[in-house]
Amino acid sequence: MALKQDQVAANKKLALKLVWIIVGALLFAFALVPLYDVICSVTGLNGKTKNSAESAAKAVVDLKREVTVQFVSSVMPGLGWNFYPKQNSVVVHPGQVTTVMFEAKNITNVELAGQAIPSVTPGKASAHLKKIECFCFVRQSLKPGEVKALPLRFFVSAELPEDVQEMTLSYSFFPASQQ
Repeated sequence: MALKQDQVAANKKLALKLVWIIVGALLFAFALVPLYDVICSVTGLNGKTKNSAESAAKAVVDLKREVTVQFVSSVMPGLGWNFYPKQNSVVVHPGQVTTVMFEAKNITNVELAGQAIPSVTPGKASAHLKKIECFCFVRQSLKPGEVKALPLRFFVSAELPEDVQEMTLSYSFFPASQQ
């Protein structure tokens, strides 16, 4: 009888440990997304940059330097859109606020929503591309056949390393749920 009671107690202890592991894993999973966003925005990993409206007002334009910013776009499978930049590149002075336009068109017969994910290369330049206004900040929705102009306002910070004279800003549009 004592052996059976010991086994029941051990099973309860094991079950409690397993419940705590599951709870811990769930909490960790929920914490990953905001933690990832913070790490990426601080380090510039994965091309994520901060919304920088306040720093644009403080930016000093460096007229001695020029940086070429190239634009690349893609649409992931499952999103029936055409999406492209209206200009392939711009030459800017660090600190100079620039606006470029992208265009998206729904080529299907149904309303579709998408979310743009940015990426900047080279990696060391990503922390220096400051977006003030960007279609990537919010989910975009297009009705069948609708064409939408999508503005991007940005500047390149003057702290950009001198050896970086060219950077590429790439946007990938992914399908997003209709909400």
